[in-house]
Order: sequence, then structure tokens, then C-alpha cells
Amino acid sequence: MPTAPRDVAQVRLDNALRLFDEFVAATIKHPDAAALRGLERRFAERVLIQPSYWSQIKSRSRQIGERLARQFEQCCHKPRGWMDLDPAEGAAPSPAPGAAPVPRPDEGSPSVPQDDDERFIVGLVLTYYRRHPQRARTRLLDLLGEVLTPAPSPAPTPTRPAPATDDSLNDWRKAAAGIAPLKPSKKR
Repeated sequence: MPTAPRDVAQVRLDNALRLFDEFVAATIKHPDAAALRGLERRFAERVLIQPSYWSQIKSRSRQIGERLARQFEQCCHKPRGWMDLDPAEGAAPSPAPGAAPVPRPDEGSPSVPQDDDERFIVGLVLTYYRRHPQRARTRLLDLLGEVLTPAPSPAPTPTRPAPATDDSLNDWRKAAAGIAPLKPSKKR
């Protein structure tokens, strides 16, 4: 007798927990409670959400919507639609029809983030750009222009011949003797 299909929210939660288990297995060999707390924060950073939001997802007080499901897939290098496939049905994860494959970091493309830190920065920049596209474009181009533009070579400074005597030192001492010292400031 065929079973009724589970709702998408439960399937996405199960798949998110599978992603977390994969993350834990790839990160440490013998997890303990203290290590898991730190890993939950790092996993949340990897999928570009706040740790408190991840905690709410796990406790079922929040659901994984369409956009967040696609974000999990992209950040964890799963094909589009993977979060919606029910692992209880035994279906092998396959890309959704017409979906472009998600690039893997080991493909060596310089434009694909290579690790969690790079994915986090790219996510931050995208969030900023999506909220304020014109301002983000201007500020990012200014910032990158400063970093990527080679600094002009300094103009050669003219060299003065060294004085033959210590006359310059004596002149400086005479000028300094005529200057009154600073008065101490009054404390309020």
C-alpha cells in the first residue's frame, strides 16, 4: 500500500538535518556536545543564516521556504531541487528538469567561492547589493578600485648635499630656544 507523500516542510527539514550531519561528518570524526555547539554556528554561517534561525528551524518553530531551500542547496553544493526530494522514498537526488548544475569548488574556477569564508563574504556582498543595488555598485567599485589599481610609483625625491658642518643643528637649537614650552592643561 503506497504511503501518502509527506509535506514539503518536513522533507526540507529532514534534508537540512542531513546536510548538517554531512557537515559534522566532514568536519570532525568524534563529535561531542561542546563541539556540536560550535559546529551548529559554523553550519549556519555556511548556509548564510543566523545561528538562532538555524536553531528555530531545527525546533520546528520556523519552516524552510522556497528561497531558503535553494540557498541551502547552493551553499552545500547540491543540485537545484535536492531539498524537495523525500529521502524516505529512496529516490536518488537528481537535478530538477532544466536546472543548471551547481558548480563545485574543486573545479578550479577562480570565480567560484573555494571555502566557507569565501561563500560567507560573497553572501554578504550579495545581500548588500540586493538591498541597495546602486549604492552597493558605487561603493564596491570604489573599494575594489583602490585595492586593484596599482599604486603610482613615488616620484624621486631630490637629494640635498649633506651640510659640511653642524651649522643646521646649531640653527635648530637656536630656534628651539626661542619657543616657550606648552602650558599644562587644566583638568576639569
